Amino acid sequence: MQSACIGTLLEIAEKDSSVLYLTADSGEGGLDVLFRMNFPERSFNFGIAENVLVGAAAGMAAAGKTPFVYTAAPFLVYRSYEFLRNDVCLQDLNVKFIGTGSGLSVSTLGPTHHTTEDISALRALPNLMILSPATPKEARAAMLAAYGHEGPVYIRLGAEKAPEFYEGELDSVENFRAMREGSDIAIFSTGDVLSEAMRAAELLEGRGISAKIINVPVLKPFDGAKMLEAAGTYRTIVSLEEHNVMGGLGSMIAEELASGRSGHRLIRIGLEDRFSVGYGTIENVRGENGVSAECIADKAAKGVEDERIEI
Repeated sequence: MQSACIGTLLEIAEKDSSVLYLTADSGEGGLDVLFRMNFPERSFNFGIAENVLVGAAAGMAAAGKTPFVYTAAPFLVYRSYEFLRNDVCLQDLNVKFIGTGSGLSVSTLGPTHHTTEDISALRALPNLMILSPATPKEARAAMLAAYGHEGPVYIRLGAEKAPEFYEGELDSVENFRAMREGSDIAIFSTGDVLSEAMRAAELLEGRGISAKIINVPVLKPFDGAKMLEAAGTYRTIVSLEEHNVMGGLGSMIAEELASGRSGHRLIRIGLEDRFSVGYGTIENVRGENGVSAECIADKAAKGVEDERIEI
């Protein structure tokens, strides 16, 4: 998905001279080289100093520029939180943050480099839009939406090789988008773990369970009314995220279900109040952390079976 963001940002910068690129220790590859080659006077690498990077971005935005901050999500969010809060969000400045390696996507580097608390940390900040694209085409749409939004935006960017599920180009980022229809259970998924949700639906089909898959790329502002509409008449719904279940997508859905006195039952799938574990391929790490297709199918199937027993 990084390539989609790279290409889109270059297109935006070509048309808008106010667009700047800021990074922290991105090395000598990828966007750093491409942007520096095309717009050397608008490219800034701050090294391993994410808090300084965010503070500088705030200053540039206050001077009328449109800075895009592109760096590793765990260090951007956790190391710079005070600066994100006070320098950018409190001032409602027009800074765009692209946090790479969200969730478990940097699977070989372990829990220090996994980004599994960023949603809960950032959704508490007023004025901040949070986007969580699931595919390369949706990442492009998220970049365009961020550029078109006046104010701070955080894009939670997953694996570069995330599979594509959309045909044709996307003109916009929808709050909730049905990726697969089903009649027995609805699974709400955010980010590139959508691929596991889609595979889980196939596994469930083999067990006689029809699952609807709903992609959630817009985490803030979170449209509770549309979420309830998407949940429809399903008695049991599932939230899926490569994130702690505390404060993430599952919590957002639970809050809306509680405030709306809904009759839905919610199963939250994610990290259950713990840090991630394991190193290796993304498939192995997702399995170890309970967000693989097999784990999703097992938990969803149990929810449907429990519902049938109750009936």
